[in-house]
Amino acid sequence: MYYTMYELAWLFFAYSFLGWVLETIVGTINRKRFVNRGFVSGPICLVYGIAAVIMSVFLWELLDNLPALFLGCSIVATVIEWLAGKTLERLNQKKWWDYSGKKWNFDGYICLFYSLLWGVLGVAALKVANPVLVSVYQLLPGVAGKILIWGFLSVTALDMAVSMAAVFHVKQTVPRVSRWHRKLAVWTRGFGLWIVDKVSGRMSKAYPAVMENAKAVEKEGRFAEGCGFYKLFWLFFLGSFLGDIVETIFCRITMGQWISRSSLVWGPFSIVWGLALVIATALMYKDKDKPDRHIFMVGTLLGGAYEYICSVFTEIVFGKVFWDYSGIPFNLGGRINLLYCFFWGIAAVVWIKILYPPLSRLIEKIPKKVGVLLTWILAAFMAVNMIVSAGALIRYDSRGKGIPAQSGWERYMDAHFGDEVMNRIYPKAVEVSLDTKEQKDGDQTNKEQTPLLKGTENTGLDIGKKVKKSGTKVVVF
Repeated sequence: MYYTMYELAWLFFAYSFLGWVLETIVGTINRKRFVNRGFVSGPICLVYGIAAVIMSVFLWELLDNLPALFLGCSIVATVIEWLAGKTLERLNQKKWWDYSGKKWNFDGYICLFYSLLWGVLGVAALKVANPVLVSVYQLLPGVAGKILIWGFLSVTALDMAVSMAAVFHVKQTVPRVSRWHRKLAVWTRGFGLWIVDKVSGRMSKAYPAVMENAKAVEKEGRFAEGCGFYKLFWLFFLGSFLGDIVETIFCRITMGQWISRSSLVWGPFSIVWGLALVIATALMYKDKDKPDRHIFMVGTLLGGAYEYICSVFTEIVFGKVFWDYSGIPFNLGGRINLLYCFFWGIAAVVWIKILYPPLSRLIEKIPKKVGVLLTWILAAFMAVNMIVSAGALIRYDSRGKGIPAQSGWERYMDAHFGDEVMNRIYPKAVEVSLDTKEQKDGDQTNKEQTPLLKGTENTGLDIGKKVKKSGTKVVVF
């Protein structure tokens, strides 16, 4: 199925609205009065829209495999629901919903019944609802449809800002202006406080526990204390470095040769590992006192979903397959397999229970001024490194298609990151071809048309635009 960025935005808002209708009906029936269940004040539940778009983007290759599609939708929706619950809990130290009273629940945020329900709804959305909703959008005149989408985005962004202010009990959010503009400032501030108060009242009725004042967290004054930006950045940096070293040694032991496993062109950094540590820590560091089986289950689900999404994303953007588990039993599209999902679960337990506490204390021992300065220097280096690596991979893919360098940055990439260099850095990268697709799809040898996003001629949104047949290859670009 082809989707433009505007069509994906349309699907996001459509499913957000439908999710709000579903949640509001259920909440109203349970409480015997009208309840607006959305995080924002408008008639949308953003988590439904996010889940629908992620399913549409990353589960396209499962459309002809109904059991796998059901399983994929169940897992994706469940992981998103758990992530949303944990994220909102971190914002306000309260649970926004609680399934603790339901059978087969996990952490109070997810349960078997709803996971199965999300799987059914996901299949229905991808197989039935998506074509209908996209057809409705295509009935709109081109300019009118785009204006409508941008209007929705603007209103939602404003609504989101006010809702965040209500959650954090922010009442002094309107900035001061110069004295000659004081009257306008006073009116604006009063209007802003009125909006926040109204939203706070609405959210108090929908989520009573959330709007209680969170307990104050005392600051100890150490560098990177708690689980804020500085701590998470250092975990990302160290995790990327150590992850690359571990993978390199693993390949040496199992394959008998040294192979680069780096994600970036400068330095031994595997950002997949770094991001995994950041996500795991941000979501689970408060669960360190919970049973090992709890952390193992979360790590298994999160790790599998994370690896699957990374695989699809890199294939879409860079036209390369960086790993393929097709030869390992119980794999899903060659992107993940059960054995490695269990490995993610074990890694989560080892990380949260054993490795994170001492590493966290070590990071906090860095002198504050030195730590802040070093953090921003390394952050700038990693940002530039990722940008250059992305450009080098894009040119690497383009050269494979015979596209000559036209702009200055393309010539620079060709001069400094030619095929020989890129083959050394990414020795396991395989171009997306018919052979690759056929190997992963089994008997589905006619599945050449597996594009994700249809190119939009006027928007300049070129990420994963379409699939083009070139000789015997199908190349994503």
